[in-house]
Amino acid sequence: MIQSTSNQLIERILGSFSSGFYAMHSLLQLVAIEETKSIPTAAVECKIAPRLLINPDFVRDHADTPEKLMMLIMHELHHVLLGHTRLFPTATPVDNLVFDAVINALLCKIFPDQSYTSFFTEYYDDRDFPHCLLRPPRDWKPGRLFEKPPALRDKPDEVFSVYRLLYSEAGASYDDLYDILRKLIPSSKCKNIQLLGDHSGDSTEGFLENRSPVLYEAVRAIVEKWPQPPNPIRGRSLGSLLENSDVRPSRTSRRGVLRRLLARIGGEGRGRAAIPNRSERHLTVQSPIPHLDRRTAVLRGLGSKPLLFENRVRSANRGRGGERVHVYLDVSGSIGDLKGPLYGAVFDSREFVHPQVHLFSDAIHDISLAELRKGVCKTTHGTSIDCVAQHIQKHLVRRAVLITDGFVGRPEGIHHETLANVKLGVCYQQDRSRVPADLDAVADHAAYLEL
Repeated sequence: MIQSTSNQLIERILGSFSSGFYAMHSLLQLVAIEETKSIPTAAVECKIAPRLLINPDFVRDHADTPEKLMMLIMHELHHVLLGHTRLFPTATPVDNLVFDAVINALLCKIFPDQSYTSFFTEYYDDRDFPHCLLRPPRDWKPGRLFEKPPALRDKPDEVFSVYRLLYSEAGASYDDLYDILRKLIPSSKCKNIQLLGDHSGDSTEGFLENRSPVLYEAVRAIVEKWPQPPNPIRGRSLGSLLENSDVRPSRTSRRGVLRRLLARIGGEGRGRAAIPNRSERHLTVQSPIPHLDRRTAVLRGLGSKPLLFENRVRSANRGRGGERVHVYLDVSGSIGDLKGPLYGAVFDSREFVHPQVHLFSDAIHDISLAELRKGVCKTTHGTSIDCVAQHIQKHLVRRAVLITDGFVGRPEGIHHETLANVKLGVCYQQDRSRVPADLDAVADHAAYLEL
């Protein structure tokens, strides 16, 4: 049941944020704030007319300070922004538990002061498993070693290792947490864990950018300006951690789309000869223009006057195998299981591709074509176009193709200028209707794999 929202609650929510720093007033002008007891805590309802639903009893009992209220709202915004159903189309209770654990740790690292982290430490008991995974350790401070929580003392050491990683600068991955929870907790028990937000409805289902595009852009713009933890969060970041993994490259019937884009970026022609060879060769030709060489000197010494002289001229070699295109391949968390087909498409187009393929999330990791074929992957799971622009500028790249879902953040300042000054193609792994406008201003050509 939705109740009328008191001005006092609205004022408290607005007052919990520094409007100049977080631009929260702009966001909350787009969202109707409503009190309800139909959900246990809070939720963002992502529709054409979005609503922020708040349970006033929960706020009274557990978010009675501006700092705690802010953490509650930010927790919900992270669920919306990260688009968890893009990674896990059907979220299970275990998935929801993992989502909350990662988000809570991320927020604690952004705001480590006790006035903020107490929202989680007071709500979740570290003597109970798995609730202890949803809060920081006692007396936790970034970079400081901490003791094993009481609930983990009878658990395998690997559980504490993952928990310690979760609250370290590196962070823990979804897979790390999911593995230990799957081993130790029946899915049925997870249903009884009181999580923040509404995990039973449709508040985080589907593509937010389609259901509520104005809200999506507003939320993303705000989150990208939030204070950064030791490893930054950008775009659809899942927390920055460099993770080694293996990808199984697979063939896709759509690989021709990528080949044509690479050919277009690599040269002016079409097809297999589109990338010109810029090497040069020297040819020897006969010319009436006098030229002193060994043969001419001998003939003149014998009293002969040659009519033709040998001259060397330079000729451009315009065959195949010249300058190749630098490929920047998005391996962030939002790409999910599509990494295999993308790896396969790049390898099938290898005659157009620079020998080093640049994997990007919110950092660049170069791999060879041979490593690409083996499926080598390193990712932080985050997304940032800035690292691509910095790499292009540092290595003086002139021709590049980005393969991405498009959720990379808009390039600004020097990064926008860098990308606008190269011949840039963008190959999106999804259809045109789901592609954001982040790269429209800097891309010369675009293609759609529609995987």
